[in-house]
Amino acid sequence: MSKPGPKPKSTQAQHAGIYKADAVKDTAESLGITNLPDTVSSALASDVEYRIHQVVEEAARFMRHARRTTLTTADIDLALRTLNIEPLYGHTPHAPSTFRRALPFPHMASAGTVYFVEDEEIDFDRVLREEKIVIPKGVNWTAHWLAVEGVQPLVPENPPAIPKEDPSTSAAVNGKSPQPSPAKLQQQQANQQNQPNQLVKQVLSRELQLYYTRLTSSLLPPSTSPADTTKRTAALASLRADAGLQALLPYLVKWVGDGVVGVLREGADGEQDGKTLEILLDVVSAILGNSTLFIEPYLHQLLPAVLSVLLHSSLPRSYATHLRTAAAQTLGRLLTQHSATYPSLSPRIMKALLVALVGSSTLGHNTNPGTINGFAADTGGTPSTDSRVSPKPLGTREGAIRGLVGIGKEAVRKGVVEGGGIRIVGEECASSRGEGADGVIEAVMMALETLQPPSDMPEALDLSREEDAKLIGQLRELLGEFFTARVVNRGDRGWAAGIIASVND
Repeated sequence: MSKPGPKPKSTQAQHAGIYKADAVKDTAESLGITNLPDTVSSALASDVEYRIHQVVEEAARFMRHARRTTLTTADIDLALRTLNIEPLYGHTPHAPSTFRRALPFPHMASAGTVYFVEDEEIDFDRVLREEKIVIPKGVNWTAHWLAVEGVQPLVPENPPAIPKEDPSTSAAVNGKSPQPSPAKLQQQQANQQNQPNQLVKQVLSRELQLYYTRLTSSLLPPSTSPADTTKRTAALASLRADAGLQALLPYLVKWVGDGVVGVLREGADGEQDGKTLEILLDVVSAILGNSTLFIEPYLHQLLPAVLSVLLHSSLPRSYATHLRTAAAQTLGRLLTQHSATYPSLSPRIMKALLVALVGSSTLGHNTNPGTINGFAADTGGTPSTDSRVSPKPLGTREGAIRGLVGIGKEAVRKGVVEGGGIRIVGEECASSRGEGADGVIEAVMMALETLQPPSDMPEALDLSREEDAKLIGQLRELLGEFFTARVVNRGDRGWAAGIIASVND
């Protein structure tokens, strides 16, 4: 006879944790679930106990971080939030509920003490009388310039500039300002002389100072040796392409301006002077070609150098045409790049060129009411005969015409043709019998070709034909006798008719 096997242990014996299986069964019965198996209730009790341990451990971690020894409901809420579990509502420590004891029930003496949460009564009259709370604006972000080219703009977001104290305005003693000693005056003058060098050392790094020295020494003085030519080409390529030259830009612009003024002041009649001006114009062109440089704040310093080369009357003869053409091209490029930013730039430059082309330079004091910027404006289309003025040199007029050609077709139409400049130049060339006028004649013919390109298949003008005679008469009224003869000698009827049509449009 075999022995009976050992009896299986009950579920209650298998689960010996804190949370009993009976609590799970009671909860199930309250939800309408009866006859819950012991294995299921034991498994649920183990899982509930594990979750409770997990929450308590996480809450204890918050308690230790807060340097406390007492676990609070806030720690439990933070633990539930960390474990992504829905919080327990009604047990927050920030707004604890107020419980009141209810009155005993006479007909139910067996009922124990009952507590309830008292609701706050709201007085609508008091709420309506209270001042409305204005909701503040949300946090937003805005942008402003901290500094522009090293200068702090005066905007409310930036701190106000600290005024510097002037030693000369110090407090007086007994109503009299103290007089510095001669030694102190000499020291102040020496400090003022050394101030630019100190500023350069503060603004420019050691590398940029070395770069500036080697760059300027590679460009000037001009030399025709192959080694110097290679250095000059490399320096111009560096100016045209390097991206770290913004801090050096004001010094380069000043160097170009000083170089142009120095050459023109000495007369600019030698080959060396012409080569120097050519290199300085190449430097300006390289600066304009560098797309990483913010050059707009320095346009007022570059334009005088370019216009001085363009309108100077006595340039070296072998370099005159090339220098004026290069200056006109540089001027046109500058206006093309920056006219959109400064709409008044092109009209101002064109006005200066018109004054140089049509006006006359004053001698002595400027007493003529019809002068502009020191030039006598001639509105009649002929040179002024006033004894106080003399005609503009042909070199200046040639530079003005080439500058208008560099600006564009509209500038040529308004300045050279409609403004009467071509008639003035023609009369001066006729009076001088063409001596020394080759450059200005070439510039005028180039302007006319800009206004209307020549025909591919030219047809000569015939004076016996009535249409051609009428066309030549219109050219005389528009261009004057001198340049009408030049246009007629070209033998291009289509070109002549196109010039008149382009002006009349």
